[in-house]
This record gives sequence, C-alpha cells and structure tokens, in this order.
Amino acid sequence: MIAYQVKKVTLQLAGFIIACLLSMSSYAAIEVYDFDSPQQEAQYRGLIEEFRCPKCQNQNLAGSDAPIAQDLKQKTYDLIKDGRSDGEIRAYMQERYGDFISYKPPVRPSTWILWFFPPLLLIILVAGWFWQSKRRQLVASGESGVTVNNTATALSAAEKAELDRLLSRADSDDKKDHDITSLEDKK
Repeated sequence: MIAYQVKKVTLQLAGFIIACLLSMSSYAAIEVYDFDSPQQEAQYRGLIEEFRCPKCQNQNLAGSDAPIAQDLKQKTYDLIKDGRSDGEIRAYMQERYGDFISYKPPVRPSTWILWFFPPLLLIILVAGWFWQSKRRQLVASGESGVTVNNTATALSAAEKAELDRLLSRADSDDKKDHDITSLEDKK
C-alpha cells in the first residue's frame, strides 16, 4: 500500500517537473512594434525578410533570434519610424555591414562573381557535356577521323608459353587461396 502511494506521488512529481520544463518555452520574447500605418508595418516585414543575419549567415532577420538580429530589427524599426525609404535603409545597412547583409546584393564589379559565375559555370558544363557526347558518338561511328593504331604484334611462342604457365598457376592457386606469383616470378 505504501509502495503504491510512493509510486503515485513520484509519477505526479515527475509529471509536474516535465510540465514546468515544457512551459518554459512559452516565456519566449515576442516582438511588439507599434507602427503608425499598415504601410510601415509592411515595409518593416519586407525589409527584415530581405536582410541576412550577420551571425546566422543563412537566415534572414525575421527568422533569427541572435542578439545582433534583434539589434538590426530594432534599428530597422527606428529608421522606418524616422520616415526613411527602403532604399535609404538598404544603403545604411549595406554601408555598415557590406553587401553580405542583403540576400539581393547589387550588381557591381565586387559582386560580379556572385551574379555571373554560377550561370557561366552552368553554360560551360552543359557545353562540355554536349561536346563530349558528340565526340563519343563520332568516335563510335568511326566518323571522327581518329585512326586507331592496329600495329600490335602477336605473342611469340616463348611469351605465349609463359602466359599459359602463369594462367594455369593462377587457376590452381585460386583454389588454394595463395599468391599467384611464385618464388621464381618474384626474382
């Protein structure tokens, strides 16, 4: 009877502790910004979706909980409340954090590799693949103009005898799981 009550109290205590631990996540901070108009809120949402978190690197500000992301969201909010345009806010952020802050960096000589290298590489790879395929087709059909050197000579009698000896030894050694080379072959 006492063991039953101890077990019941232990289970209730464990359930209470688990419930407390799970409820801790509900105390996460929720950002609340007051905007003067729905246009300002839309502008804010658009910008934090576009800006990249400097710490997370592959996540936008809207999805990041890093402290620097919180600071950048606050700065974006402050700039919007000051009446700044999207272009002015982007210029401010790019001046301060570089082109990395934006998922859509501007096209300039320093970012040409970002804009032009992937399509150029794709074009080169596809052209190389087509060229290789065409070349293989021509070689297979014999139209490539490539001549094959058929000047291979037949084995001499001594070479043929040595080959037969090695092959027969290999067949017998495979059955024994030994090395196919004999002591005289190693010399």
